[in-house]
Amino acid sequence: MEQADKQKNDGGNGLESTTDLLARIRGGDEAALRRMVEIYQPMLSRWASGRLPGHARGLVDTVDVVQSCMVNVLRRIDEFDPKHPGAFFAYLRRALLNQIRAEIRRASSRPRGPELEEVESALPSVEQEVGVDAVAEYEEALSQLNDTQQATVILRVEFAMKYREIASTLGLPSEDAARMQVSRALVRLAEKMQ
Repeated sequence: MEQADKQKNDGGNGLESTTDLLARIRGGDEAALRRMVEIYQPMLSRWASGRLPGHARGLVDTVDVVQSCMVNVLRRIDEFDPKHPGAFFAYLRRALLNQIRAEIRRASSRPRGPELEEVESALPSVEQEVGVDAVAEYEEALSQLNDTQQATVILRVEFAMKYREIASTLGLPSEDAARMQVSRALVRLAEKMQ
């Protein structure tokens, strides 16, 4: 009954409150741990897709990096303190970004042959597609937003969440409220990028 009520309250999308899941995980609830992975792993995989450059994909792929990130985050879940709605998404994103950077550093220290370099050039990364400078500018502008604005941008732009899901995740009253918050955050981000 409680699960049905939660799904009714979150618009039927199955997204339990992250705070509730975190509390249950900290209490040793294995089902909550599995649910957390079910919810976040697909979103992280979508987000990470294309972020690992070709030369770093030799021994690992995106799925491996995401799984490793999830294991590391969930192993240290007691250290995480959700200060605002959407904080866990931001925490996961930062952890995954750090994991990707570590994989890139590891791959850079491995020797590569000419045939591998040909394959690498055929596997573009986000940085190759939009440019390292544009990604750095975006990251810098994002870091200048307040926590709620950062979470809003990350959920919509990077995790491609629907407004209904954003409203549920951030505890907003409606899709329209989420749409308004996303619009304001994106305007603020654009101002910071100029």
